[in-house]
Amino acid sequence: MIEASNPSNEQHRLEILNSLNILDSDRNERFDRITRLATRVFNVGISLVSLIDKDRQWFKSEIGLETKETDRAISFCGHAINSSEILIVEDAQNDVRFHDNPLVINAPFIRFYAGCPLKYRDGTILGTLCIIDAMPREFTDEDRQLLRDLAAMVENEIAALELATTDELTKIANRRAFFSVAQSLLKVCERKPDTCFSIAFFDLNDFKFINDNLGHDAGDDVLITFANKLQQSFRVCDIVARIGGDEFAVLYAHEKKEQIENAVQRFEKSINQFNRNRIDYQIKYSVGVVEFSCKDNPSLDAMLSKADSLMYQQKRALKQSS
Repeated sequence: MIEASNPSNEQHRLEILNSLNILDSDRNERFDRITRLATRVFNVGISLVSLIDKDRQWFKSEIGLETKETDRAISFCGHAINSSEILIVEDAQNDVRFHDNPLVINAPFIRFYAGCPLKYRDGTILGTLCIIDAMPREFTDEDRQLLRDLAAMVENEIAALELATTDELTKIANRRAFFSVAQSLLKVCERKPDTCFSIAFFDLNDFKFINDNLGHDAGDDVLITFANKLQQSFRVCDIVARIGGDEFAVLYAHEKKEQIENAVQRFEKSINQFNRNRIDYQIKYSVGVVEFSCKDNPSLDAMLSKADSLMYQQKRALKQSS
């Protein structure tokens, strides 16, 4: 078996994949409809929408396969993302890259594979729409075009999913995306009870004053700047979202609480630097941070409520001191 090398833009590719908040998300009939169609038109046993994460391939949709992920090291799709062309393996037993692959010599006993790259809007390859069968076969030019057409449908669904989970003004995750990812992380808790997370809940202070006195364009600038500073201060793998008009939240996985405290401090320094260069308005905010362990079987509503309460405690303290 020959393990696939990483694409040259691997870091950028993973950043985009994580920003879409699609990994570990729930089943979606829009994707399943395409994989069902693929199994029928090509008469194969398996069809997958496979997204290549750092160490695994995860299936947004899987027809004919009873697992949601496999190791990236043994994936056919890991090879497919290294080219913009369809990867065709007519008989895996006769291919030096795959003849002794665990997925070939064991279930699902792959013989035939065809994977069409799934591209993000900037051309970055995120994964594949692939079809798999336990019998070798040829793949014609007409077959290739049909697979490309189906892959384009998957790409359109990914784009629509991104629009539905992105805040239109700030271009960060919206409330829907935040809650979806948070619920997925709680599912991770069931498998990895030693994992710790934190939620940071931010609320802008005096935002109404800026809107009323400087206009909504200035208010929009504040929201966009605030969102950009949050993204710059936290990690790419953290979920930064606008969950209300002037409310933002960050979901942060960590080993030590000091990690999120350092990120909050970086954000504070960034905002202070911004404020020093402004004379028309100052960005002010309150924040509440709550840490939770998967061992505690946490409730998302309870965590947000606690973070919100801590944020308002800080807001009241700031008003009393001013």
